[in-house]
Amino acid sequence: MKKIVAALALGALVAGVAGAADAKDWKKVRIASEGAYAPWNYTDPSGKLIGFEIDLAHELCKRMEAECVIVPQDWDGMIPALQQGKYDGIMATMSITDERKKVIDFAGPYGTEPSMFGILKSSKLADVKFDAERVDLATDSPENKAAIAKLTEAMKGKTVGVQTSSIQANFVEKYLPSVAVRSYDKLDNAGIDLAAGRVDAVFGDRSAVDAILKSQADKGMMLFGPAFSRGVLGQGVGVGLRKADADLKEKFNKAIAEANKDGTITKLSNKYFGYDISIK
Repeated sequence: MKKIVAALALGALVAGVAGAADAKDWKKVRIASEGAYAPWNYTDPSGKLIGFEIDLAHELCKRMEAECVIVPQDWDGMIPALQQGKYDGIMATMSITDERKKVIDFAGPYGTEPSMFGILKSSKLADVKFDAERVDLATDSPENKAAIAKLTEAMKGKTVGVQTSSIQANFVEKYLPSVAVRSYDKLDNAGIDLAAGRVDAVFGDRSAVDAILKSQADKGMMLFGPAFSRGVLGQGVGVGLRKADADLKEKFNKAIAEANKDGTITKLSNKYFGYDISIK
C-alpha cells in the first residue's frame, strides 16, 4: 500500500509538468505497457511487446490517425513517468479506480475481467468450496457477504502473492486482514513462488492467473474461490492519461467506442482470452 500511495503522491507533484506544454496535434502517440501480464500484454522470445492491449493500442491509434509508439515501462513507475512526459498514455491492464483518478484521467474502459486466486492442488484450500461462483463487490447481497466471510476464514494465516501497486493488493488489504501479503514486480514471479511453496496463493486478473497455471502445469495448480469484480477492484481497464490532455482523452474515447461498436474489441478479446472482455 505504501508503494501505491508513494506513486500517486509523486504523480500529483508532477501533474502539471506535461500539462504546461503547448497543445499537441497528436500525430504520434506514445503508449506505455509493461509486457508482463499475459494475455493483456507480454513479450515474445525476441523481447517485443505483444498481446491484447498492444494490438488494441495500434488499432486505436489507427482510428485516431496517429502513429503508435509502444514504450516499455515497469509497472511500479507507470503513473509518475506518465506525468513526467515519458509517454502520453498507459495501456497496461490499469483498472480505473477512484484513487488513481485523483492524479490521472482515463479514457474508456475498454475491457474488464474478474480477479481470481490460484493455488496448488495439494493445498488444504483446495477442499474449501463456495456456493457463489462470482462476487460483485459493488453489491451488498447476503450471498456475497457469505462468500467473503468464508474466504476470509479460509485464508487466515496464509501468504498471498500479488503484483505491487495493483487493485488485487487493495482487495487483500481490505478483505483479508489476517493474510500476509507478498508483493512482486511481476505476477509471474509470484507464480514461481507458489510453485515452490513460498506463498499459499496468488491473486490477479483471471487471465494472468490462468497463464501462470498453464506455464506451471507440471506443478499441479488450480483456480480457487469465486471470481471477484468491481468495487475495490475498479470500474474496468482504461487508457491512463494526464488530466491536462482532455483532447487526447476525447480522441481515445471516440476510437474505443467505434472499436467496441464494430466488434473489433470482441474479436481481439476472443483471440487472446478465448472469451469477450469488452464493455457492453
